[in-house]
Order: sequence, then C-alpha cells, then structure tokens
Amino acid sequence: MKTRLLSFVTLFFLAISAMAQEGMWLLNQIDQLNLKDAGLEISTTQIYSPGNPAISNAVVQLGGGTASFVSPEGLLLTNHHVAYTALQRASDVQSNYLTDGFLAREKSKEIKAPGYEARILVEMKDVTDIIFKAVKGIDDLEERDRKINEISEEMTKEIEDKTSDADARVVAMYNGKQYILFVYKVLKDIRIVYSPPLSIGNYGGEIDNWMWPRHTGDFSFLRAYVTPDGTGSEYNEENVPYKPEIWLKVAQKPIEPGDLTFVVGFPGSTTRYRTSNSAAWNLIENYPFSIDNFSSIIALAEELTMDDPDGQLKVANLTKGLANAKKNYQGKVDGMIKTKYVERKIKFEQEFTTWVNSTPETKKKYGHILGQIQEQYKVIKKTKDRDNILGMFQGLSGTRTDAAFYAFLIATEREKPEDERMPGFSPRLIDNLANGLQYTYNDYYEPFDKAMLVRTLKQVQKLPAGQRIESLDYILNQSDESIEFFVDEAYKNSKLDNLEYVVALFDKSSEELKALNDPILNMMSNLYLYIEENREMNNSFGTIVIDLRKQYIDALYEWKGSTLYPDANSTIRFTYGPVKGYTPQDAVWYEPITTLKGVVEKNTGIMPFNAPEKLIKLYETRNFGQWADPELKDVPIAFLHRCDITGGNSGSPVMNARGEVIGVCFDGNYEAMISDWQYDYEIQRTISVDIRYVLFITEKFADAGFILKEMGVN
Repeated sequence: MKTRLLSFVTLFFLAISAMAQEGMWLLNQIDQLNLKDAGLEISTTQIYSPGNPAISNAVVQLGGGTASFVSPEGLLLTNHHVAYTALQRASDVQSNYLTDGFLAREKSKEIKAPGYEARILVEMKDVTDIIFKAVKGIDDLEERDRKINEISEEMTKEIEDKTSDADARVVAMYNGKQYILFVYKVLKDIRIVYSPPLSIGNYGGEIDNWMWPRHTGDFSFLRAYVTPDGTGSEYNEENVPYKPEIWLKVAQKPIEPGDLTFVVGFPGSTTRYRTSNSAAWNLIENYPFSIDNFSSIIALAEELTMDDPDGQLKVANLTKGLANAKKNYQGKVDGMIKTKYVERKIKFEQEFTTWVNSTPETKKKYGHILGQIQEQYKVIKKTKDRDNILGMFQGLSGTRTDAAFYAFLIATEREKPEDERMPGFSPRLIDNLANGLQYTYNDYYEPFDKAMLVRTLKQVQKLPAGQRIESLDYILNQSDESIEFFVDEAYKNSKLDNLEYVVALFDKSSEELKALNDPILNMMSNLYLYIEENREMNNSFGTIVIDLRKQYIDALYEWKGSTLYPDANSTIRFTYGPVKGYTPQDAVWYEPITTLKGVVEKNTGIMPFNAPEKLIKLYETRNFGQWADPELKDVPIAFLHRCDITGGNSGSPVMNARGEVIGVCFDGNYEAMISDWQYDYEIQRTISVDIRYVLFITEKFADAGFILKEMGVN
C-alpha cells in the first residue's frame, strides 16, 4: 500500500507543471511548480517550510475566511465582510459599528470580536499509511468510514489533550485517496481595531457584489490576544497582543499589469471532479431551490424590519449571508447554462466510457462507476421536496426551532451506543453548540423568528403525496390559519427564548425533553424521526458516492495521466497568477485596476452608492498623500489577477514576487461563477482590494496613521 501511494504522489508531482496557474495547491506541492519561470523572486521555502518561520505562518483562518498578520503586535488584516459578523454582534442601535465603522485609537479601546477565532497552521502531516493500515481488510463502506473516524479522533485527541490551544483535524484529500493531519494553534481572543463604515467597506452592496469594476474598500483590522505565556485563550483583560513568528510587510513598489501575484489562504470547497449527475442535480434541483428559498427569506426579513432599526441590525448578518450565497448560486446557474456545462460533462463521460470499455481490465475496474453514481442520485431524488424542508428545520426556521433541534440531537445521540453515534459527536461538540447559541440568541428578533417557522410549516403543508411529514398533521389541519394560530400559541407557551434554559436542556434525555411539554420541543419530537432518517440516507449516499468518486479519480488519472490537485476543503492552499484584465463579451475589455475616480462617478448619495462626504472631499482636493499610483495619478482601489480562489479565501493576503503584501482578496468575477466546477484560464479572475487603498483610507479618511506606523509603513 505504501509503495502504491508513493507512486501515485510522485506521478502527481511530475505533471504539476502542465496545469500552471490552475489549482488551489497544497503547501507541500508548491516546490514542484515552475514559480521561478513565472517570476517568483523568493524561494518556495520562504512561503512554506515545515518547522521554520515562513509566509504561511502569517496566514490564519478567521471567521469563515482568511486573515494575515501585518505587525509584530498581532495585528490582522482581513476583509470587511469577514469582520461583518463581529461588527454586527458588537453593535446596537446606539453604537452601530456596522454602519458607522469603528476605530480604537489605543489597544485598551479595542472591542471583542464575539465568537471569532484565529487558527495558525503548526503542522501538516501525511497520515495516509496510518489510515489505510487501520482499515485494511474492511470491505463494508460504512464500517470503513467509522474506523477512519475512530482512528482520526484518536490522533487528534492525543494532540489536543497535550495542548490547551491546539486544534487537530484529519482531512481527506482526493475523496479519500490521501489523508493529512493538520494541527493549528487557536487564538480565541480576537478584537476589532479598525473597520471603515459600510459606505466604504461594502460600497456598491449587492449590486456590485461579484461584479467588475469594483470600488469597495473591503478591509478591516483586528488583533489577536493571548495569555502572558503565549497561550491562546478566551477574552481576558490580562491578555496581551500575540507576537507572531513572522508578519507580512507592505510592498514598496506599485503593481503593474502582468506582475506576478500569489495568494495563501483557506478556500472553502470546490467540486471539480464531480460527474454530470452532480452537476445536473445542482443545476436543476439544488441551486434553484436555494435561490428561491433565500430570496423569500430576505424579502420576509426586509418586510418585518422596515421601520425597526434594531430589527434590521438583528437580521443583518443572516440576510447578507443569504444574499451573497443567492447571487453566487445564480451565477453558477447562469454559467452552467451559458457554457452548456452539463452537456459537456456528459460528452466527456462518453469519451471516458469508450476508454473504460477499451480493455477488459479497465472495464472490470471502472465500468460500474458512472452507473452506480447515477443510481444514488435517483435515490435522493425520490424525497427531495421533503428533505429540503427537513433541512430548513435545522437552520432556517427560527432560533427556537434551532434550539429544539440541538436539544434532541444531543439527547438522541447520547442515548445511542458509541459506535453508532454520528461522526464527531463528543462533549466538545456539545460545548461548541452551547457556546455558539449565545451569538444565535444575540440575533434573536421574535417577529422574524415566528414568521420563519410559519413559512416553513406552510411549505410542509404543500408537500406532495408520498413525501408528507404526517407527524405534523396535528398542526396543519389543512388551513393556513391553523399554522399561524399554532405558532402564536407556541411562542406564548415555550421557554425556548431563554438562553440559559436552552443550554440546560442539553443535559436532558429525549424522554425528559418530551415531558417538559414545550410546544416547540413537542414539534421537534414529532419531526426528529424524519430528520434522523434523512441523515441516515444522506450518510449512506455520501459514503457510497465518495468512494465511487475516489475510484473515478483513479480512473481519470490512469486515463489522462495529468495532475489532479485536490478539491478545496477549507485547508490552507497556494495559488498564483499575473495581474490581468479580461474580456467578458465581444468587443469589451476590462482594465485590471480601478481608482477613486470610480467611487465618485458611482456616487448617488443613496445606499449602496453613498460615498462618505469626507472621502469625496479627499478626491476633489487630490489629497492622496503617498498613495496615488504614479501612472494612474489616482488612488487605486481594486485589481484583477489570475488566481484560482473560492469562498473561504476572502481576506487572504495577495503578495507580489518578493512576498510583500499588495492587496487582500475579496471576490471573484460573475462571468466565472462556475469556477467551483471548472477553471477557465481566459476569464476567471480574483478581485482584490489594493493595499494602497487600505492604507489611504486608514491614514487619510480615518486619521489612523498609528496603524500604519505599527505596520512599519513610513
């Protein structure tokens, strides 16, 4: 097994150069890329060097995105939209940091970023041999998965038990062909230093989101704190700024079209090795349902908070996230249709099948793959309408429903034999759920919460025959009025609006939960059997299909012999490419750099194009300081470059050929929204805020030159 794995990895590396600039590469692959030929002026060991300080040590996973250390005092630079949730949680109507921005002029004035943690990569170790040895001889896929989870938990627990601020995770690459252990140091005390107002940090709003040209100052500064001995811990007044081994320096020279850029960050997920079945499922079923669902929830939130500033603040984080996902999914749908993506996948698979059938050996090994994957999608299609609704009861039906779901999840799993529990169920998971609820309840807005549950129950009522959730018939009674009456009465008689009460439920058995006779807990009790059945079906689907996808990758490699970088999975990655514009359609060329002039041209004084008066004044008086581009004679705002990124890369530092910071990733272009499915060399671009705009806003607009001084900027 070891020899086979080494041969596989070696062959991967031999062909890496054939895929220049495509791919989100693992850090241990980058010395196999032709980076010197691309213009890199530093060694790859300065980017990643196990056991030694390198650029990768300055890059952290933060709040669903990425950030980087830019000072010796733990100062972090990330996106405004990565810091958005922290700003929202720290705000109230009197102190709306989301709208107005926030600046701490001294460390003692920095405020908590509630719920935020920074993860710094400490170790990255291939543990494939250990995993494969443990599952040798196990043919049953579900048993095999349980054994992999068991071995992984043993490895990670051993590390986490030794160090209080360690987080260890075993992550599958190539759908289980390779397993890597990632060990992180976790910093749990993150504070907000400076964030510009929404009219800069989210200039253009959803209209400009995913679009070019962009004029958004999408950045924020935070700071990481630790105990005096350097241990990551929760917020404490005695904590001190974290001292990173290495921090990134600001570029000394302006960028120009054609210059090399590279990005280190934590991309979320891609699906580039999926078959046409997965692509068609998402195009026809998943994306359209999600787009309609998110649109409806956003409209409901806007309607219910129209005249309530406090309500608007409470729902802001949810609606922004849904709006972003909605536009992303719509872009994927548009891109798939425009490029005939599914049809091209099918044609590719026809060619693949011809190759498979070309010899008895390949037919025996791979002839079953596509057919068996198709059969699995037929299974989940049978109950897709019901399963969509069951998913909504686990996150999009209100805070009280979420609390009831968590209570039954914990009770039910605890009552099972250990070897039958869901993967990852542990006291730590329960603690994480309990801790996370404080932020969920921080956003609790009862009119919206009730409306979300009413909305979901009305969708249950419309389910087709054969997919009905019959255990909820006692609520429905075939009329809308009965649903609204039930929800009104349930909210009057339920105690699930009390956070302390909810957390106490996590110690109760399922029978004790039922005995409380709480109407929302009773509803979840009636639902939970369906939710468990749905989870078991999805687990079975995932176990079988992931194994088939692994076999498919084996086949593709044997057929094509070209390098397959692993799909993104929230682990740290490297990507690179030049500053470059693009042609979105016939006779149109997009320049790669935007300037402050564009902010003024778009300004209407009405959200989302309501540029601050002070910013307009800085432009009109040409008060640019040292931040004007010598060629453009203006302050650059954003730039395009040919790097391969996806969600999770938000906030990633963009570096030049010398490893200096030139910007911060914040978006991709709409024309390439199917980039999670395929890479298009000609049209896919990363959109990043120029570091000069970051520094211009910080110094000239916020009068916070002390931040620049801390960063070593003269």
